[in-house]
Amino acid sequence: MVDADLESYFDTIPHVALIRQIAERISDGRVLSLIEPYLSQDIIQEMKRWTPTGGTPQGAVISPLLANIYLHPLDRQIKQQGYRMVRYADDFVVLCRTAQQAQAALEEVKIWVERNGLRLNAGKTHVGDCQQAGQGFEFLGYRFESGRRWVRPKSLKALRERIRLKIKRTRGESLARIVVDLNPMLRGWFNYFKHAHSVTQLGIDGFVRRRLRALLRKQEKRPGMGRCFSDHRRWPNTFFAARGLFTITTAHGLASQSR
Repeated sequence: MVDADLESYFDTIPHVALIRQIAERISDGRVLSLIEPYLSQDIIQEMKRWTPTGGTPQGAVISPLLANIYLHPLDRQIKQQGYRMVRYADDFVVLCRTAQQAQAALEEVKIWVERNGLRLNAGKTHVGDCQQAGQGFEFLGYRFESGRRWVRPKSLKALRERIRLKIKRTRGESLARIVVDLNPMLRGWFNYFKHAHSVTQLGIDGFVRRRLRALLRKQEKRPGMGRCFSDHRRWPNTFFAARGLFTITTAHGLASQSR
């Protein structure tokens, strides 16, 4: 496989070529007259102002759509060469059967990228065998390696940070309200990552309950982090389950039975 990374794609995509690509698909001049000013609007940064000739605003709702339009010819070319490419906006992976095919596919990508005013990030683009340990790749929050799907460490770290923000010990709300606030986030995270190996999800439930025990101690004006045995005995796992707390372990077990 080829794990490719376009360097600063949303900052470098050339406007002239992008507008030409859009005009090939859209004949309505009113739509084009809306897109062109959107791309060329002035940028102000640190008291300096300039008009961009490339790039699209990162985070804007239309930018992924424009990325799909501009990179669609690359999709077609890679497919015509007999390879399979999976792409989301500017993030893509080319799947190949052999190392030789992967190297050839990478060369195809390099040629197309250079011809279209873009550049590959050499440090983040590599060829590997995702069936082998240490040669996998990360894509949309997952880590594909050793023939399995894992949650990438960065995604786990981001989840823990979100949990910390929602379960601050100083949060002066009832446990019921906090559980109602937590559950949609935990359920959504699990639904996205439920195809990952369960090992990478171990510890999340325990982390949530420890944070909740620490909060309950704080509300009782007792110091501590909710880690001692007496806290586990006072607020066991069943205590939180009875109050409707979503647990990834339980959800994963139910999903496994349904399969």
